[in-house]
Amino acid sequence: MLCHLPYAEVPISSAEDFSRSYEITIGMAERGNAETNVRVFACVGPYPVLLLGLVERYGLPRAVEIMKAGMEGAQRLVREGKAVAIGEIGRPHFPVPPEIWDASNEIMRYGMELAKEASCPVVLHTESCDPAVMLDLASHADRAGISRDKVVKHYSPPLVLNEENHGLFPSVLASRTSVREALSKGDRFVLETDFLDEPARPGAVMNINTVPKRTKALIASGELTEERAFRIHKDNPERIYGIRIE
Repeated sequence: MLCHLPYAEVPISSAEDFSRSYEITIGMAERGNAETNVRVFACVGPYPVLLLGLVERYGLPRAVEIMKAGMEGAQRLVREGKAVAIGEIGRPHFPVPPEIWDASNEIMRYGMELAKEASCPVVLHTESCDPAVMLDLASHADRAGISRDKVVKHYSPPLVLNEENHGLFPSVLASRTSVREALSKGDRFVLETDFLDEPARPGAVMNINTVPKRTKALIASGELTEERAFRIHKDNPERIYGIRIE
C-alpha cells in the first residue's frame, strides 16, 4: 500500500494543488506496477498537518474548505479506480489549539462520509493511539456512517482485541515486539513499515522489506503459521480495501 504524503514541490493552496500532488503518488504506483512484479495500491488524501499552514495563510474557514476539497479529489480518484482508499487523513499527531482539533475532526468525518459514498476505507493518521483514542475515532466513524472495520488506524500499537480497537482495523508497525504481541491476541490486523523513502532518513521508519523478512522469520521459528500469515497479509487487506492479491 502506497500512502500519499505532501510533496515540497507542490505547495497546497487549492483543490487543484491537491490533484497535482495526488497524481505524483498515483504515478509512482503505476510505475511500480509497470516496472516490477510487485502489486502496488495507492491511498490518497489531504495530510492532516497541512491544515495548520493553510490556517496561517487563509484563516480557519477557508482552510477547512481547501482540506475538504482535497478529500473530494481523493474520492474522485478512488471512483476512477486509481486509488483504493482515502488517506492518510485524520488529525495532527502533536498538541494543537482546540479550534484546530475540532476542525481536524470535522474534516476527518467528511473524509469518512466520502469514503462511505465511494465504498472504500479510510486510513487514519492521528496522535499516539490507545484504546481510548480508538473509541473516540470509532465514535467519529459512527457519526459519519462508515463501518468501523473500514477505518484503518495507521501506526497502531498491537491493539488487536475488540475491546482495545473498538472495531477499527489496526495497522501495526512491524517491530518484533509489536508483531509478537499482536499475534498473541489474534490475527485481525495488518502490518506496516511506515517507510518514508526519505534520503535524509534512509530506512525510516522501518525498511521497506521489513514485513516479508519478519514474516518469514516468524514462520521459520514456528511462531507464525502460513495459514495465519495468509490471513494477515492477504485475507485482511482484501477485505478492507476490496482488492485482489494474487
